Amino acid sequence: MTATVLAWAGGLALAAVLVAATWALLALLARRLPPGLLRDLAAFIPDCVTCARRLRRHPAVPRRAKAAIVAAAVYLASPIDLIPEFLPVIGPLDDIVVVALALRYAARSVPREVLYEAWPGERRLLARLIGD
Repeated sequence: MTATVLAWAGGLALAAVLVAATWALLALLARRLPPGLLRDLAAFIPDCVTCARRLRRHPAVPRRAKAAIVAAAVYLASPIDLIPEFLPVIGPLDDIVVVALALRYAARSVPREVLYEAWPGERRLLARLIGD
């Protein structure tokens, strides 16, 4: 391998570690927020990730709903976004919209009790998201 390839690999590894550390710090700070809208918004993406992971493994979830969930997860993991992540406040908005749309689509074909069982957050947030 050339030195350039090693330098790129090292840079990518460092960037991944920094992103993970930033997310961990944000998650820690979000837990310290007082109850309310800000705390709900801070917990939304982690709750969606947990819900998607649980739904992906559940046998009652149809394949097309699982495909929508996996597509949303791929979009979240992708470095290419409609709105760049480094923009404060609005950076994660496209991720939130994609996840919300995928969950709404999946909610049409997933039994409600399975969906509510998979959601780790407050039930009222999921009910509002899916239109219950």
